[in-house]
Amino acid sequence: MIYVVEDDSSIRELILYALEGQNYEARGFEKPSDFWEAMEEKKPQLILLDIMLPEQDGMEILKALRLHSETKDLPVIMLTAKDSEYDMVTGLDQGADDYMTKPFRMMELLSRIGAVLRRAGTKGDSFLTLGKLQVDKSRHLASVEDKELDLTPKEFDILWILMSRPGYVFSRETLFQRIWGTDFAGESRTLDVHMGSLRQKLGSEKHHIQTVRGLGYKMV
Repeated sequence: MIYVVEDDSSIRELILYALEGQNYEARGFEKPSDFWEAMEEKKPQLILLDIMLPEQDGMEILKALRLHSETKDLPVIMLTAKDSEYDMVTGLDQGADDYMTKPFRMMELLSRIGAVLRRAGTKGDSFLTLGKLQVDKSRHLASVEDKELDLTPKEFDILWILMSRPGYVFSRETLFQRIWGTDFAGESRTLDVHMGSLRQKLGSEKHHIQTVRGLGYKMV
C-alpha cells in the first residue's frame, strides 16, 4: 500500500492512476487529518508526501513520523514545487528517503518509488509470515506450521520475492531476471517447473500463490 498526501486533486489522481497501472495498491489524501486517520487503521509501505498542505506542513508530518517507533523507518518521498537546494537538504536531513520537485515525469517517479522500496526491503525484517507460512531469510528457512520445508535455493528465492510484496503481480520476465539474472526466454519452462514444485511443497498453504493469467504470479 502506498499513501499519497497531496492537496492538488489533479496531481493526486494522476499519481494514483499511474500507481494502480503498475499494480500498486494506493490511497490518496487531500488533508493531513484524513491521512493520520488512515495511519491508525493501516500502515503503508511508502508515503508520497507533499510539503505545502492545508492543516499541517509536510515537513511537520515527516518529523512526526520519524519521532514514533512504528513509523520511524517508513519510506517517505517528498513531493513539492520547491526546488531550492535548502529545501531539498532540509527534507533529506529530516529523514526523507527521496525528494522530487514538481513538475516531474511520472516514469521517473515510478522509478524512484521502486528504488526506495527495494532499499527499504534490504533494511527491513528478514522474517515474513503469511497464514501458516513462515520464511526466515537470514537463516534461509521456510516452514508451514513450524515444519521446515525442503526448498531448493531457487524455490526459496521465488517464495521470498512473492512474499515481500503480497498482492503485487510479478511478471514472469521480472521473476526470471531477478532469480536467474538473465533475460527471460519465452519458450523456457524453467520458472513453471520451479513454481509447480514450490506449490507442491507448500502443501496446505499453496493457495497463497496465484497465477495471474497473461501477467505472472502474486502472493495473496
